[in-house]
Amino acid sequence: MVNSTLEFKETNDNLEDASNELILTDEEVVRFQIGEVFAHVPSDEVETRIEQMKEVTGKSLKKLEEEKDSVLAQMTELKKILYGKFGDSINLEED
Repeated sequence: MVNSTLEFKETNDNLEDASNELILTDEEVVRFQIGEVFAHVPSDEVETRIEQMKEVTGKSLKKLEEEKDSVLAQMTELKKILYGKFGDSINLEED
């Protein structure tokens, strides 16, 4: 899960950078990577595609963060139960 979260954050950052670069360019047609190929696409269409990709990535990232929070809460509860049962005779890792 951590790898996926980091990958989505990196992808989101890259999309944000691409969006900013697109704003700075004054060309009407730009190269846009589709799969493994670059195609010449109108800049307004690229802007729309980038925004859609950012939205999808943002939703996925939010979902992963919610899952992470849920798992961490469950871990905290389980640690309380285990420490209550075994006391100081066990040592659970923090992360």
